[in-house]
Amino acid sequence: MKGLGWLGGNDRQLAATTYAGRESATDEAARKDRTRQRFARAIDVRDAARAGQAWEDEDRRRGRRRR
Repeated sequence: MKGLGWLGGNDRQLAATTYAGRESATDEAARKDRTRQRFARAIDVRDAARAGQAWEDEDRRRGRRRR
């Protein structure tokens, strides 16, 4: 390809030396997505637990019993 001489020629060698040990943008995005999903599930679980507790509290307030 013409016009990419400023890269220094060997992209793989440049990446291996200049960016060695750094997390790639793709890996970083995937990690952040997994973290967001984990927190979203935790919030869903918390909200479901609160709703269940509210239902139980209201049921007890009304004086109903389970058999």
